[in-house]
Amino acid sequence: MVKRIGSSRRKTRKKFSKKIRRKGKISVSNYFQLYKIGDKVGLRGESSVQKGMYHPRFYGSIGTIKAKKGKCYEVLIKDKNKQKTLIVHPVHLRRI
Repeated sequence: MVKRIGSSRRKTRKKFSKKIRRKGKISVSNYFQLYKIGDKVGLRGESSVQKGMYHPRFYGSIGTIKAKKGKCYEVLIKDKNKQKTLIVHPVHLRRI
């Protein structure tokens, strides 16, 4: 088999790029958002923060908060027919 070159962020130039008006510092309130268990959230990656980011294939998915794990949250998403749990930093989540 051929070995793939690159990390999980390869081929994501358009997906993780920011619009010109969204560039700059992120707000502190966005960084320290609080969610309750059972809240619906959308996965929207903040490209300026790499910590706690999920795999790019789940970009735009909608999930449910399952638990809090340190500073991050466990998000339960449905990937085709499987339930998957992602550990995501709150800066990459948007409330729905």
